[in-house]
This record gives sequence, C-alpha cells and structure tokens, in this order.
Amino acid sequence: MSTPINELILAQPNWERLGPTFIEAIGDTMWMVAITMVVGGFFGLLLGILLYTTRPGGILQSSPIYWLINIAVNFFRPIPFIIMIAMLYPITLSVVGTTIGREAATFVMCFSATFTVARIVEQNLVAIDPGVIEAARSMGAGPWKIIKSVILPEALGPLILGYTFIFIAVIDMSAMAGYIGGGGLGDFAIVYGYRQFEPQVTWAAVIVIVVIVQLAQFLGNWLSKKVMRR
Repeated sequence: MSTPINELILAQPNWERLGPTFIEAIGDTMWMVAITMVVGGFFGLLLGILLYTTRPGGILQSSPIYWLINIAVNFFRPIPFIIMIAMLYPITLSVVGTTIGREAATFVMCFSATFTVARIVEQNLVAIDPGVIEAARSMGAGPWKIIKSVILPEALGPLILGYTFIFIAVIDMSAMAGYIGGGGLGDFAIVYGYRQFEPQVTWAAVIVIVVIVQLAQFLGNWLSKKVMRR
C-alpha cells in the first residue's frame, strides 16, 4: 500500500505552473554568474597582476603592497560562501541597500570571486618564463607595456582555463543564493523539488546546471588550445 510520500514522489510535476518559474530561475542564475564573472573577474585580474608584479623580484616590486594584498587574499579566499554571506551583512546593506534578493547575493558573489580569481591569476602568471620579461626590460619596455604586451599574452591560455574553473565555482555559489532570496536554479531545486517531494524538478535543475558547466568547460578548453597553438 503506497504512502502519501510515495504518491508525491511518483506524481508528475505541474510544468505548466512551474515552467515560467523554472525559466526565471535559469535567468537569475545566468544574471548572477555573468555579473560576478565581469566584476569579480576584472578586480581579481587587477589584484592578481599586482600580486605578481609587486612580489620580490617583480617589475613593480613593493613589499608593503604585496603583503597587504597577499594577506587579504589568504584571509578571504578560504571562507565558505554561506559564511561570507553572513560576514558581509553590514557591508552588503550599506552598498546594495538590502541583504536579501538577487542583487545582495550577486554583491557577495562578486566579493568572494575577486579573491579567488586573484590567486588563480597570480599562479598562472608565476609560470611565465622570467627570461621573456627580462628580455623586454632589457629592450627598455616599461612596466605597463610589459604587462600588456608580454605578461598577459604569455599567460592567456592558462588564464582562460583558470577563468573556466572560476565560472564553475561561481555556478556553485549561485546555487546557495537562495538562502538570502537570490533565486536561481539552486533555490528552484530546493523549494520546488526537494521540499515538495518532486525529484523530477530537482533533476531538471541539475541537468540545466550540468549542461551550462559542460558548455563552459568545452568553450574554455577550445579557446585555451587555440590561443596556446598560436
């Protein structure tokens, strides 16, 4: 004899009712991820370049700047996203004007992603052959020209792979945005799938996330290979 819970599990979800909400959840996820990749990616790139160029022996060597940024990255990068949301509560309120909703979640995602991107950028830049930079310096190139014409082009392929990794991590962050009313696929899967005993709904959200991640990974791999073959 079936139980009420088993009946709920076997029942088909009402996609006519859930369809618009599902599409909205996909849009919320993509919006949060896109903004985070642009903002966090940009500021993380700047911090990563500063970490690399101000380190001992760098073209902009400056111990105070290097250690200040390095300590900040080491402090913020390991903090789990859900704790970051609570920790940044007063800052989010002052900047965004609220601590709930999509904009508040995106602000915390941008903040968290910045420090992760910074470390990945630094690690990729460290792998550049120092001889290439020394050759540019010996030819009289200034720091900005070396960064623009030597450092970034030399590390472009690995950086693309690094940003692909970050994209997937940001997708993971967006799944937790529902804790502060940010919406997205993670929130959709929990609210309309898990809590309402609709596994098909949860799996639909999972499949969309997997497809997005696979497409991003394929594109990242393709771009990096193309760049590194030049």
